[in-house]
Amino acid sequence: MDTVKYLLPEERIPRSWYNIQADLKTPLAPVLNPGTGQPIGPDDLAPLFAMELIKQEVSQEREIEIPEPVRDVYRQWRPSPLFRARRLEKALDTPARIYYKYEGVSPAGSHKPNTAVAQAFYNKEQGIKKIATETGAGQWGSALAMASCIFGIELKVFMVRVSFNQKPYRRGLMETFGATVLPSPSDQTNAGRAILAANPNSSGSLGIAISEAVEVAAQSDDTKYALGSVLNHVLLHQTVIGLEAIEQFEMADDYPDVLVGCTGGGSNFAGFVFPFIGAKLRGGRAVDVIAVEPSACPSLTKGKFAYDFGDTAHTTPLMKMHTLGSTFMPPGFHAGGLRYHGMAPLVSHLAQENEFTTVSYDQMRTFAAGVQFAQAEGIVPAPEANHAVAAAIDEALKCKESGESKAIAFNLCGHGHFDMQAYLDYHAGKLEAYEYPAEEIAMALSGLPSVG
Repeated sequence: MDTVKYLLPEERIPRSWYNIQADLKTPLAPVLNPGTGQPIGPDDLAPLFAMELIKQEVSQEREIEIPEPVRDVYRQWRPSPLFRARRLEKALDTPARIYYKYEGVSPAGSHKPNTAVAQAFYNKEQGIKKIATETGAGQWGSALAMASCIFGIELKVFMVRVSFNQKPYRRGLMETFGATVLPSPSDQTNAGRAILAANPNSSGSLGIAISEAVEVAAQSDDTKYALGSVLNHVLLHQTVIGLEAIEQFEMADDYPDVLVGCTGGGSNFAGFVFPFIGAKLRGGRAVDVIAVEPSACPSLTKGKFAYDFGDTAHTTPLMKMHTLGSTFMPPGFHAGGLRYHGMAPLVSHLAQENEFTTVSYDQMRTFAAGVQFAQAEGIVPAPEANHAVAAAIDEALKCKESGESKAIAFNLCGHGHFDMQAYLDYHAGKLEAYEYPAEEIAMALSGLPSVG
C-alpha cells in the first residue's frame, strides 16, 4: 500500500511563528549574569546577537510575524510533507496509525534551515558581515552555511572534532556554501588552546565548540554569534513544523494521540510539539508527548534542573535547564546533534510542568529502528532522527498488544545521506550500546555554579 502524503499548498506556509511563552502556566526562569547573579538585559546580549533576535528571545507575544524574505526562502522546501507510514504499519502489524513530518526535504537535509534562514536574515538587516557558530554533526553548520551564502554573510564554523573526522561530507557541504570549518577544540581561540593543552587528543564537545564561537564573536565588532538550538528564538523559528502539521492533520481528518521527537538541545522537538502543547494549554485537545534522548547523553532523564553555563569555558550567561554539567564530555557516538550537555530552558521548563514524558535509548536500538524504517518507508533517517523512530515503533507495538488504534506522529528531522559511515559501522557490528556512567554524570554535576 502506497504511503499517503499530506502536502499543503505553497501559500499555506505559516505567516507567523508560535511563541509558547505566551501560554505558559508559570513564567520561564530568567537568564542570569554569572558575575552578579541578576537577570540579564538586552544590552548584555547585544555583543553576540542581532537585536531583533534578542527581542524574540524575551518576547511574550503569542505570534511573531515571519518576514517575507524569510518566507521566500522557505518556499524552496516548505511546507514539508506529512506522511502516513502505511508500509511501516503493515510491517509492524499494528492497528496504530503512524505519521511522520519529514524535514529532510530541505536543501541542507534537516530542520535546521528553519532558524538558520531567519537568523541570517536578521543579521543581514542589522548590517552584520560575519557570523561565528558551532556545529555537532554538521546539520546546523550546513544550514547556516547555506543561509549565510544566500544573504551574503561570511561564516566561521567550529565543528566538534569527532564529527569533523566522522562526517567529512557535511564539512564538504559547508565549504561548498563558502563557510570556513575548523575542528574543535582548535588552536584558533584561547578556549580551544586551553583544552588542547590539557588533552591534545580531545574529541571535543558542543560546549567547547560554543566557547570557541562565542569567543570569536565577543572579540570582533563585525561578528555576531548564532546558535542552532537551545535558545528561545531558535525554538520559536522551528514552530513552522508543528503549525504546518496541525493543518495537515486536518487534511487527513485525524489528530495525533501521541507525539514523538528526539531531543538534543531541543529545537526540532519543540518545533514539532510546541504548537500542539500550546493548543492544549489554551483548552484544546490533549495529546501525549514523548521526548527521546540518547542514553549516552541523558540530560532530561539523568540531568539536574539547575542554573548552568551553556558552554565549557563559562563565557555564556546562566540558564535554568536540565543539564549534565558544562564540563560533561560525551562519548563519540554517531548522533552528533544530540551530544549537548544541556536542554533548552523552554523544554526543561515544560518537563518540570509534566507536559511530556522522556525516554532514552542506546544507539544500537536506534539504528535497528532506523534500518527497519528505511526498509519499510524508503527513507534513511539521520542518526538523531532514529531516536524518534525507535520510540514511535515502540508506541505502535504497544497498540498491537492492546488493540488500540492510536494516531502516532513523529518528526523525522533529517535524512542520513551524509551519515552512511554510521550505518556501515552498525552493519559491521562496530557500534556499542553505551550508557553514560552515573559516576561520570555526578562528577560533571558537582561543578554546577552556585546561584542564590
